[in-house]
Amino acid sequence: MSDAELRKILEQVKTIAVIGAKDDPPGQAVDGVGRYLIQAGYEVIPVHPVRQKVWGLTCYKELAEIPVPVHVVNVFRAPEYCAQHAREALALVPRPRLFWMQLGIKSPEAASLLAGNGLPYVENVCIMVEHRRLLW
Repeated sequence: MSDAELRKILEQVKTIAVIGAKDDPPGQAVDGVGRYLIQAGYEVIPVHPVRQKVWGLTCYKELAEIPVPVHVVNVFRAPEYCAQHAREALALVPRPRLFWMQLGIKSPEAASLLAGNGLPYVENVCIMVEHRRLLW
């Protein structure tokens, strides 16, 4: 995906679901990125199978439970879980505009599923770093 395409998506989207969201213990990458996205003006929706609240926000167990359209799915999970999350994203109506696997996360299986179904994806890149680089 080109910088211009990525910039356009980041400028247009409003809602970002963060899979693997947690704010305790503080200082972890997911905590910093989640807080950054909130400060940048996005509606951040935490997704975690156990937690009830993250960043003071209602946390959902899975993408299908989220009651509003999700524009970006941002994944903070080990690569072996990414294909399942890709399937969850592909099942959403409407579909997200982008599926993002954070820095250090690459999944050939998820990438194949997403590309084969026309859902753009980013892998092994930090959304916070790219947002700062492209928009600030």
